[in-house]
Amino acid sequence: MMPDPSARPQRIGFLFNHDELHQVAHIAPIISALQRLAPTASVEVISSSDRQQEAVQQFLDAACPPPVFRSIRSRASARLVERLLGNIVPLGRLSSLKRNTALFRKFDALVVPETTTTFLKKNGQNSRPKLIFFPHGAGDRSIGFSKEISLFDYVLLPGAKTRDRMLAAGVIRPDNHRIVGYPKFEAFAGRPPIKLFNNDKPTVLYNPHFDPLLSSWFRFGEQILDYFANQRDYNLIFAPHVMLFQRRLLASVEHRLLRFRERIDPRYADFDHIHIDTGSARSVDMTYTRGADIYLGDVSSQIYEFIQTPRPAIFINSHEAKWRDNPNYEHWTFGPVIEDIGRLGPTLAEVTPLPDRYRQVQARALAYSFDMESPDLPSERAARAIAEFLHLPQRDDVPLK
Repeated sequence: MMPDPSARPQRIGFLFNHDELHQVAHIAPIISALQRLAPTASVEVISSSDRQQEAVQQFLDAACPPPVFRSIRSRASARLVERLLGNIVPLGRLSSLKRNTALFRKFDALVVPETTTTFLKKNGQNSRPKLIFFPHGAGDRSIGFSKEISLFDYVLLPGAKTRDRMLAAGVIRPDNHRIVGYPKFEAFAGRPPIKLFNNDKPTVLYNPHFDPLLSSWFRFGEQILDYFANQRDYNLIFAPHVMLFQRRLLASVEHRLLRFRERIDPRYADFDHIHIDTGSARSVDMTYTRGADIYLGDVSSQIYEFIQTPRPAIFINSHEAKWRDNPNYEHWTFGPVIEDIGRLGPTLAEVTPLPDRYRQVQARALAYSFDMESPDLPSERAARAIAEFLHLPQRDDVPLK
């Protein structure tokens, strides 16, 4: 059945309001899928930088009408104050939300990959817009199940694990969410691997998080780089979470901690078996999680993207975490956990090839974290969920793609 052309078109915005690009691929693939499914809806893109607009455009279907792009770039004064405060408070994002509240109220719904947008639900009238959330990652940290999620009207989820933890935390209800899979896997599927080293040695990806309590960088980062600089059996990709090197003073909202980040000694860039990337597009497009042979990290959700193909993984407990049987560290069951960098060399040897016990744990975790059983693409499933939640007229005479 074709949509009724006389119906009032609903206005749907995909909002990207973050300093970096790591959230874009989580919802951008849904844009064209929604346009195909619900062509009478007005689908628009709202971003806070030219880089975000360019990043979103790579995921759009050229066969669909180009969506309207709107900019909500924060004011220079807010960015300056944010820098003066050490970037510990996202003043730019918050000021953009506040300054553009009138614009957002004109939308029927906003689709977002982060929780700052719940500011709109805390600021007076909250019937418009409806807020639809898709989390940017499928990790285990407790902040991924915070109370702010309860302010969203509808939540799209990658798999059963996130659903079960959100239900247990009371931040979603049985009737306001749907599992749709992981659009980021779809976004980068089929991209050919990039060869970063002119040798056939196994490559280790060191991927520390930015949280000043949980990250291994602050305590062990230089020791780890020294270890790889002084050996010749492995290549190293040092590609931390993109936010680690965007700020000199790192703040943990979750753990109420501030910490200064040390700079990288430039000498490490002189080694031909070490590749350093502190924030390029390759840090967020799965180039490294797909191209590495061994994962080395702490709490980044990128471990779940890495185990799309089960491989050796090593975790660094730099903060004396009581991690066993703790759901916030479930991924630390995917491989050995070390607390002493002196154990790194022997542990690398122990996990290659990947022991069966870890292979089985990773395979179970992948299936629990990402619903990949449907023949439909995650973007299509998400578009269908959005259309049904908003009662959008849908096309049923053509496939979504």
